Amino acid sequence: MNSSSTATRRNILTVSQLNRSTSQLLAEHFLSVLVEGEISNLSTPSSGHLYFSLKDAHAQVRCAMFKTQQRKLGFKPENGKQVLIKAQVSLYEPRGDFQLIVEHLEEAGDGALRRAFEALKLKLSEEGLFNPVHKKAIPTLPGTIGIITSPTGAAIKDILTVLKRRFPAIPVIIYPVAVQGSNAKYEITQAITLANEHEYCDVIILGRGGGSLEDLWAFNEEIVARAIFASTIPIISAVGHETDITIADYVADYRAATPSVAAEQASPDQQEWLNRFVQLEGYFYQQLQRKLTQKQQALTWLSKRLQQQHPGQKLLRNAQRLDDLEIRLKQAMSTRLQRNQSLIEAKTAQLWQHNPRIKLNQYQQKQDYLYQRLLTVMQHKLATLKQNLSNHSQTLHAVSPLATLNRGYALVIKQPSGQIIRSTEQLKPDDIIETQLAEGRFTSQVQRLN
Repeated sequence: MNSSSTATRRNILTVSQLNRSTSQLLAEHFLSVLVEGEISNLSTPSSGHLYFSLKDAHAQVRCAMFKTQQRKLGFKPENGKQVLIKAQVSLYEPRGDFQLIVEHLEEAGDGALRRAFEALKLKLSEEGLFNPVHKKAIPTLPGTIGIITSPTGAAIKDILTVLKRRFPAIPVIIYPVAVQGSNAKYEITQAITLANEHEYCDVIILGRGGGSLEDLWAFNEEIVARAIFASTIPIISAVGHETDITIADYVADYRAATPSVAAEQASPDQQEWLNRFVQLEGYFYQQLQRKLTQKQQALTWLSKRLQQQHPGQKLLRNAQRLDDLEIRLKQAMSTRLQRNQSLIEAKTAQLWQHNPRIKLNQYQQKQDYLYQRLLTVMQHKLATLKQNLSNHSQTLHAVSPLATLNRGYALVIKQPSGQIIRSTEQLKPDDIIETQLAEGRFTSQVQRLN
């Protein structure tokens, strides 16, 4: 009895243990979940954390979003707002409440689409895709009109009806695409690219009928916007009703309120052109009549002048004038030749007067004269210098100390200072002296001074 009771006691869990084990099981089984629902019972205490319930038509679950995770929020959570959350499944152990710990929170449905719309709109605007400078003019009279839309929608019927009424002679090329669904953006992009490659169209109408934001979303895709911007063919955007605005409307060269308005913008009014043709026909007829009258008057005047001036007479006058000019030309040429001959003879005489051979002979004679004069001056100068040198040599020999030595005198020099001795007062015993004679020298030591 006691052992059974002890075994039973070992399987008993406390409330805390149960809740902790449950919390661990939930965390291990549900790593991360995505849940969509409506916010209710929203609470925002002073701590900054968010507490609310996420519910649908049949159930609800408690949620907690801590303050640190709220920095990524792009909107303000409110009761009744449809949201999509990414959360960890957990259990609030103190109360044993099943709850979700929210890691990410975003709007679901139109709210999320609207935020994506504004984000892409801002991005493309900053890149310049909406700049009016890039808008291409819509041709006044297009040769061919391209239509990119659903082949079964109301938009294609409205566009064709208007085109038939306004100008049925303009050819139309229809590029059928899906205007709704996940594949619509690729079909629309491909159709725009194809139309530009073929270059059959002068203007393109891109559109569809009305619908919700989600229905029109293919025209808010970045790939479609960039295809419109890259198109060399002008594009008219006609998506939805007048109140529906898409990214395609901002990028397109012209935005029409409806597909019917787009057809009117792309096509001229046939009646207006017919009226203009009638006006031009009348104007051209008046101009033609005026020109014909002027030419008829000119022809009449020329005929009278032709009768007054017979071509034969004019030819005779021109022949006489030609003979006169020929004679004058021969005389002028003869006179010019005589004048040039005289000028040549005069220049030849001047040239002989300035013959360089005469000048060369004169300069040669002058050079010989200057050469002889230079030799005479140099010989005289050398003789003078030799005499001066002899005189200076004799004077120098007279005052030279060597001449004095030849007369028996000597030069005494104290060593090693090199001082010349003029008195015994400059010497003392044991000094070394060097004596210079007329021929040779000798060294001695002072022994005694008198």
